[in-house]
Amino acid sequence: MRYELYYWPEIQGRGEYVRLALEEAGAAYVDVARSRGGENAMQRFMTSRAAGRSEGPARARKDGRGINQRPFAPPFLKAGKQIIGQTANILLYLGARHDLAPRSEAGRLWVHQLQLTIADFVVEIHDTHHPIASSLYYEDQKPEAKRKSRSFRDERAPKFLGYFDDVIAQSGGPYLTGRRLSYADLSLFQIVEGLRYAFPKTMRALKRDVGRVVELRDRVAARERIAAYLASERRIPFNEMGIFRRYEELDA
Repeated sequence: MRYELYYWPEIQGRGEYVRLALEEAGAAYVDVARSRGGENAMQRFMTSRAAGRSEGPARARKDGRGINQRPFAPPFLKAGKQIIGQTANILLYLGARHDLAPRSEAGRLWVHQLQLTIADFVVEIHDTHHPIASSLYYEDQKPEAKRKSRSFRDERAPKFLGYFDDVIAQSGGPYLTGRRLSYADLSLFQIVEGLRYAFPKTMRALKRDVGRVVELRDRVAARERIAAYLASERRIPFNEMGIFRRYEELDA
C-alpha cells in the first residue's frame, strides 16, 4: 500500500511523528502537501462533508464503512479508502501493520498510552511560546511565555522526561517496552531532538538525570532507515513556525 500523508509542508510539527514511523517501516508514502497542488488537496479533505462517505448508513453500521471520515485537522493519513486522523491514532494503525508495536492487545494499549502521554507533553512544549492563544503572535504574549517556560523548564520537562526514563529502566531497556523498538520510541526521539533545538541549556542541565532517554535518542538516530531519513531532504529542518521554537529568552 502506498500511503498518503497530509500535513503542513513547511514544518515538522505533529506530522513528523508519523513520518518517522513510515520511514522506519520502509513504507511507501507520499507527503502530499509538499507536492504541487498538495496543500489545496489537503484543504479539500478538511472542508468536504463527503470525505470518506461511501455505501450508506446500513453498510456503515455493519462494518464501519460509509461514515464521514472528514478529519478535523492535519495530520491525517489516507490508507486505501480509509482516512485516519490524529497522530496517536495514525500511529496505532501503523504500529500494528508494520511491526512497530507489540502483538498482544495489552502491549499495543501500553504503547498507545505512552504515545498519548507524549501528546500531552507536546501540548505543553507548544504552550511555552503560545500560552494564551495560537492565533496571537509570539511577540503578543512574550511575558506570559517567559512565565510559562520557567515552569516548563523547572517542573514539567523534568517530570515528563523523568517518567519516560523510569519506563525505560523498568522495561529493562534499551527501549520503552524492552528490547524491541516501537513507534513511541521514535516519538520520544523526536521530543529530545526538538527540545535540544528549543531549550539547549535546559537539556544540557537535564542530561545526567535522564540518561536512559538520551541513550534511546542516540540508539534511534543510529538506526539505518532513520539515519538515512535525517540526512535526506525529506527531513524538514526545525524552524520558528513549528512546535519546537528557539527563543533564547525562554531558555534563560
